[in-house]
Amino acid sequence: MGDLDLMFNPQSIAVIGASRNPKKIGYELVSNILAGGYEGKLYPVNTEGADIMGMKSYTSVTDVPGNVDLAVIAVPAVYVADIMEECGRKGIKTALVISSGFREMGNAALESKLLSIARRHGIRMLGPNIFGLYYSPSRMNATFGLSRVFPGGIAFITQSGALGIAMMGWTNLYRIGVSAVVSMGNKADIEESDMLDYFRDDPNTKAVLMYIEGANDGRRLIDSIRRTATSKPVVALKSGRTEKGASAAASHTGSLAGSDRIYDAAFRQGGALRATDFAQAFDWVKLMTAQPPPPSENCLILTNGGGVGVMTTDACEESGVNVWSLPDDLQSEFKKFMPVFGNFKNPVDLTGQAYEESYYKSVEISLKDPRIGSVIVLYCQTAITDPVSIAKSVIDACEAGHCGKTVVSSFVGGSQCDDAMKKLDEHGIPSYPIPERAVSSLAAYYRWQRFKQRHG
Repeated sequence: MGDLDLMFNPQSIAVIGASRNPKKIGYELVSNILAGGYEGKLYPVNTEGADIMGMKSYTSVTDVPGNVDLAVIAVPAVYVADIMEECGRKGIKTALVISSGFREMGNAALESKLLSIARRHGIRMLGPNIFGLYYSPSRMNATFGLSRVFPGGIAFITQSGALGIAMMGWTNLYRIGVSAVVSMGNKADIEESDMLDYFRDDPNTKAVLMYIEGANDGRRLIDSIRRTATSKPVVALKSGRTEKGASAAASHTGSLAGSDRIYDAAFRQGGALRATDFAQAFDWVKLMTAQPPPPSENCLILTNGGGVGVMTTDACEESGVNVWSLPDDLQSEFKKFMPVFGNFKNPVDLTGQAYEESYYKSVEISLKDPRIGSVIVLYCQTAITDPVSIAKSVIDACEAGHCGKTVVSSFVGGSQCDDAMKKLDEHGIPSYPIPERAVSSLAAYYRWQRFKQRHG
């Protein structure tokens, strides 16, 4: 993992610009590091030398006793270059530059000076103009975003600070776990390529989601995407699709957005899955970090409602998911526990009379059959069944199966269905409020699996 490992797993952190004022970013940074449960050494650095949150502070980072692995710099832009010189003299090798007021504000010369100092001292620098870095395995929340983040397997790389902070809250709300949140900012030194290379080898990361406005080195980005995508999914959100959007991206972080068609082709070539919006992107990685990839192209749909089964079949056909025509022997198996008016083909319609036992047995059969690679479990709320109990039967069947297949679900109905889907999510069976979102996620997983088989 090379020189970035100190950044993600520091034994000691110096927050330069730490503050006692709760309205200051320097306060939030220290507070979040403490609240996140970071177990290394934390050194506040403040020109006044006043105690901060019960900790002794230092007027200069050079006065800090012992080694410092990571400097978190939150001072006005005009002072950052001098601070970086001090970090160099201290022997610090990684830095997060929170401060803004550089290239994004037209001050490219100051950013170039900062980069020159960092390189002269061998310091890897993230930023400037970022909200920080979160990494769940080291319990390090060196951000001024939310103090608590739900841990998991998604590494989220974002070029937008405000969106990144908002997404931290969004993932908490929907209990979507992340391994890392990385704010890229102006990318003076560290770029998306560096982060992709790091997360490719990170055992704590199962999938990478990145929001990107533009790249400094497109060829290197494609190469990094390809190397990562051969071992774990990479989902990309690229803004600036239109001429006005590209102009907005340039003024936001000083990025050159470039032709959207070029990026679209580059993502396909590199194996990145391009999502259209954040909800879709997180839908996809939610599945990819919770379930194993499908071992075969054959998909089976289980439902208690014919209409929703037909809609799901349409969505599968349109997105390249193979709704498998069931052979006679498998149809006979499903016939045994459904009414005579049920449909034992695919989609398998268990009818509105389907209770917990019907769902358990149908999921059990689906997971045992080696010809089936993925299962979509659908449920429409009825007056005679309890959605939470149906969800529990699906969970029990999956836990008993130990099958290594991909299972997704969609429960359509009211608040009880919402409770049922939360239970499914908690047990690693991704659930979505409409079946089209489940199909979209499964289709993306299949696309990545095909890429991996071709290039892995």
